[in-house]
Amino acid sequence: MASVAAAEGAAAALRSVLSRAQQAAARSGRAPESVRVVAVSKTKPVGVIRGVYDAGHRCFGENYVQELIDKAPQLPEDIEWHFIGNLQSNKARALLAGVPNLDMVESVDDQKIANRLDRVVADLGRKPLKVLVQVNTSGEESKFGVDPSGCVELAKHVKLGCPNLVFSGLMTIGMLDYSSTPENFKALANCRKEVCKELGIPEEQCELSMGMSADFEQAIEMGSTNVRVGSTIFGAREYPKKN
Repeated sequence: MASVAAAEGAAAALRSVLSRAQQAAARSGRAPESVRVVAVSKTKPVGVIRGVYDAGHRCFGENYVQELIDKAPQLPEDIEWHFIGNLQSNKARALLAGVPNLDMVESVDDQKIANRLDRVVADLGRKPLKVLVQVNTSGEESKFGVDPSGCVELAKHVKLGCPNLVFSGLMTIGMLDYSSTPENFKALANCRKEVCKELGIPEEQCELSMGMSADFEQAIEMGSTNVRVGSTIFGAREYPKKN
């Protein structure tokens, strides 16, 4: 019964988040459908994810390769999975082979992982994979992501040098505690301007993935097209207790 209650609670929380996201989009003069909510389900059981799916949601995010490989086959194939954690190149094949409905990798932060994903997509014969370039906008060494000064070069490499990847935009995590500041959001928006100018693409074709549970409305008001919301939908994380 607890899992049924959790699923129902998550479904209700999702509806609230979607409403808040749409209102934030309206405040920034954009259409509600211009913002995607990625429901981040890391550490959450399949039954609870299914409750959110049954409420009509299709876009979910996971941070850990093995967890996503375990969950994906137990859930409907029309889910669009986003991988949002740091991806080591030696796990790229397992991820792509194990999750045929992986829609996007949001965390490409160097040429090595871009090249590896490009090769694996080709080897598996799957359709080109959408990717975001992860930018470290806070300057913290503990954060993954390319320095803002290198984002144009990496985006260019993905778009022009990786035929099996689809460069879809930029992502940032923000500060150490996963909160973000307006400066983080502005930094990513500035990176988008530079990338789009260099690649000759309109800014509307370059996504900005920024904003999480604590600040997704502010992120949308500052241009985010993709927000990653976990605990506000699913509740606090459930990490295994260490002995």
